[in-house]
Order: sequence, then C-alpha cells, then structure tokens
Amino acid sequence: MVGITSYGGYIPRYRLNRGTIFGAMGWFNPVTIAVAQGEKSVASYDEDSITMAVAAGRDALNGIDKEKIDGVYFASTTMPYKERSSAGIAASALNLRDDIRFADFGEAVKSGTTASIAALDAIKAGEANNIMVLAADFRMGRMGSMVEQFYGDGAGCLVMGDKDVIAEFKGSYSVSYDFVDHFRSDDAPFDRTWEERWIRDVGYGKIIPEAITGLLKKTNVKAEEVAKIVYPCYFNRDHGKIGTNLGLF
Repeated sequence: MVGITSYGGYIPRYRLNRGTIFGAMGWFNPVTIAVAQGEKSVASYDEDSITMAVAAGRDALNGIDKEKIDGVYFASTTMPYKERSSAGIAASALNLRDDIRFADFGEAVKSGTTASIAALDAIKAGEANNIMVLAADFRMGRMGSMVEQFYGDGAGCLVMGDKDVIAEFKGSYSVSYDFVDHFRSDDAPFDRTWEERWIRDVGYGKIIPEAITGLLKKTNVKAEEVAKIVYPCYFNRDHGKIGTNLGLF
C-alpha cells in the first residue's frame, strides 16, 4: 500500500484583515469588497518559502525516524533562488541524511500535486521507501486586485511511504491545456490575471469537471461513493454547481 504516512503545516503568526486592504485600495477596484472578509496570513520579514517549508517539515517529522526519509521534493512558485536547490537547503535544515535524493518543482501552481505524484510513483517503483513533499508559497498580489485579497503565505508537507499509511493513494488523472488564467513573467513581481468570466466558464466550468470525471472513471469509483471532495473554485455559486452537475452533492 502506498500513500500518505504523515503530514504537517505552517502558517505565519501575522494576519492582515482584508477589510483593511479594501479600506486602503477599494477606491481603485470597488468590486473587491465581495471578497474583503476575514484575514489572510502574512510572512514576517525574515521568512520565505524555504523557511516556511522547513517549519512544515518539522511538524510532519514529529514521531518519525528522519533516517528513513529517502528524498525531499520541494514545490513552490516563489523559490528565493534561481540557481540553487531549495529542496537541498530544506533537507539540510531538517538534518536529513546526505545521501538522499532531492528535487525542485516550480513555475506552476500545480507543482505541489506534480511533486506528490512523482514521489508516489518513485515509491511504487521501489526507488525509495519514504519521500517528503514540501510545498510553500510567498506570492505577492497586485495592489487593488482580487488576488491581493486571496494570496496568503504558508506551507504544507506530506510524507509519502509504503508502510503505516494513513491515507492510501488510489490513483491520479490529469488533463493538460495551455489555459492562461494567469501568468507571471521572469522579471515581474506580480502575476497578471485573465478576465474572471473566462476563468469561471472555461477553467472551473469545463476543465475541473473533465479531470474529476476522468479520475472517477479511471479508479472505478462512483460519484455517490465519494464522502468528501476538494477542488479549487473561489466563486461560491460555481463551486457548488460543479459538484451538483457531477452528482457529488
């Protein structure tokens, strides 16, 4: 059996009230009042994606023999170095063995799931027994934009293995489209987003249902057998509509 054997997380202690953000920038984009509720986490001046990932890794290693970790995969769109292994830095900070494999996954917000699948594939192939997958981001949102309200800082960690599994991996299914809902060039501090209607109708309304349907078919699981499902969509009405149309709710 292959799957998750341990997990951990880290969220910075500092919070920024979204109402405060709207109070300062709402004049520029009044529609952001629709998402100006609650708070978002904010990293401190001495934190970055690596330090947050290490904190999440320490949480996941609680009660685990770190000598049994055979690899570290680090996923982020905001790695602090362009030519230095973030996974290698994290492995050293976690005091893991020197003879383990490590790899960085970046440049896409799905890099975390890609790293997870790669770790599970390596374990199933017998190349490793336990691999730590770290994911962290420190993304900046353009002032006055919706994403300024959405983006919060934090990190998560999953330890994948084939013994003492707490969540079994049943399979994966992927679809690949060059869907430009947002992008960030190499020299830009902020990403650019497409029109929200385009993201909603094509990204959430078409691509996500296709991926979910394909996964159910591949794993021979019926929609009514699913107790809990997680998929991204920050439009509340459309989030529910996807599940209803697929027979999940």
